[in-house]
Amino acid sequence: MAFRLYNYETTDYTTTRLPTIRPFSKERVMARAPRWYDIITINIFYLGLAVITQTFVPLVLPLLVQQFVGETRQGAYFGRMRLWALMVALLAQALMGMLSDRSPLRWGRRRPFILGGALMDLLVLTAIGFTAQMHGMAGYCVLFVLYVLLQFFSNTAHSAQQGFIPDLVPEDQRGRFSGVKALFEVPVPVVLVSFTIARLIGAGNMWGGLLVLMAVIGLTTLLAMFVPESPLRVPPPPLDWQPFLRLLLMTGFFTAVILLMGELIVWGGRWLVGIESVLVLVVVMGLMGFAAMSVAVVVGVGGSVRLSIGAEKTRALSAFVWWVISRLAFLVSVTNLGGFVLYFLQGRLGFTRESAAGPASQMMMLVGICILLSALPAGWLVDRVGRKKVVTWSGLLAAIGTAIILVATNLRLVFVGASIIGIATGAFYTASWALGTSLVPQDEAGRYLGISNLAGAGAGAVGAYIGGPVADFFTRHAVEVPGLGYGVIFAIYGLLFLLSALLLVKVQEPATHKPGA
Repeated sequence: MAFRLYNYETTDYTTTRLPTIRPFSKERVMARAPRWYDIITINIFYLGLAVITQTFVPLVLPLLVQQFVGETRQGAYFGRMRLWALMVALLAQALMGMLSDRSPLRWGRRRPFILGGALMDLLVLTAIGFTAQMHGMAGYCVLFVLYVLLQFFSNTAHSAQQGFIPDLVPEDQRGRFSGVKALFEVPVPVVLVSFTIARLIGAGNMWGGLLVLMAVIGLTTLLAMFVPESPLRVPPPPLDWQPFLRLLLMTGFFTAVILLMGELIVWGGRWLVGIESVLVLVVVMGLMGFAAMSVAVVVGVGGSVRLSIGAEKTRALSAFVWWVISRLAFLVSVTNLGGFVLYFLQGRLGFTRESAAGPASQMMMLVGICILLSALPAGWLVDRVGRKKVVTWSGLLAAIGTAIILVATNLRLVFVGASIIGIATGAFYTASWALGTSLVPQDEAGRYLGISNLAGAGAGAVGAYIGGPVADFFTRHAVEVPGLGYGVIFAIYGLLFLLSALLLVKVQEPATHKPGA
C-alpha cells in the first residue's frame, strides 16, 4: 500500500512505499454506521500534531537554544538539534506505520498508537517545561534528548493517525474528509498558536504556552479515541523489513552528506578569521554556505536515490531525480526561513528575546494562509500553462519575497515578503507534486514518490545544520552589524529558491501532460 506522510514543517505531502496488506483489506470499515461527527474525530488529532510543530520550530526551540548556548552559538546548536530530530522522525513514522498496519490489539490498530504517542508527548512536554529553568550546556543536552523523544512519540501517533481515512472512510466520502483534514493541518493551528501560545511565550510565560499546547494535545487525543475503529479479524502477513531497511540506508547516507558539509563550513570559517572586511566575509562565507547546501541537496538526493533504485534506473529516470533535487532546494529555503525567523527579527529589527515570538508567529500565520489561498488557483493555472512553468515561477516569486524581507526595515515590509513567499509556496506544492506524479512509472508510483520524502524531511536538516554555523560566524566576527548572519543565510535561501527553478532545466515534462496535449 502507499502510506501518506505529512511533513508539518513544510505543510507538504509525501508518499512512502510500505508493505501491501491485501489479505485483510476488507476489514477496514467502521465498527458502526458513519455519523456526522466522525469527520471531526477522524481528523482532529492532526490539529494537535500541527500545533506541536507550530509551537516548537519557530518559537520554543529557538528561544531555549538561545538561552542555553548564547547568541554566538545558537545557530549551530539549533541546526544540530533539528538534524537529528528530523531523521528520527522520518524513521519513526515509517517504522510505526508498518507496525500499526499489523496491530492485532482488540482496541483497534490505530488508536493504541495514537494514545500511547500522545501520552508520552505530554510527559516529554512537562519535562521540557522544567528544562526551561536550566542554563548552559546541561540544559541544551537535556533539551536535545527531549526534543528527539518528542519527535519519536509524535511520529508514532502521527503514523497511526494517517491510517484512519484509508481504513475507515468510503471512497466517495474521502474528498470531504480530506478537506476537513486540511483545515486542521494549516489554518486552524497557525491561527490558534498565533493568538494564544505565541502571546504567552512572547510575554515570557513559557509554562503557560506549554500548558495550552498540552491541553490541545489532550483534547484532540480524547476526541480521537471516539473513532469507531474495529480490530483486525484476519491475521496479518509476515512483516517485510526491506522497505524500512532501504529507508534506513538512504537516511544514513543523506545524513552523512549533511554532516560533512556542515563540518566544511566550520573549517572554512576558521580560515576566514582575521579578515577585517565585512564585505569579503559576507561574499566568501555566503558563497561557501550556498555551495555546501547545494552539494548536500544534489549529492544527498542523487546518492540516496541511487542506493534505493540502483544506478540503471537512476539514469533511466533522471528527470524524476532532478525533480526531487529541485523540490528539496525549494523546501530547504521555505522551511528554514520559518525556523530562523525569530533570530532574524531579533537581530534585524531589534526585538527582545521573547518579544520576537509574537511577530514570528504572525509571520508564519500569514505564510500558512497564503499557501491555502494560492494552492487551488495554482491547480487551475497548471492546467493552462503547464506544471513545470508554474513550479519555475514559484521559485522566482519566492526569491523576490525573500529579497523584500532582506531589505525590510520594518515589520510591515517583512510581512509583505512573507506573504509573497506563502503565495509562491502554495503554487509550488500544487504544481510540483503534479509534475512529480507525471515523472514516475505509474505502476510503481508509491515507491518512487516515497523517495521524495527526502525532500520533505531533509529540508529542515540541510538548511538548519549548514545554515546555523554560517549565522554564528557573523555573530562572533562581525558584531558591528546586528543580525548580519541571519541576513546572509536568508540570502542563501533566496538563492536556493532560484536554484530550484534553474534545476528544472534538467526535468523534461512528459508531452502527454503538457497543456493542450
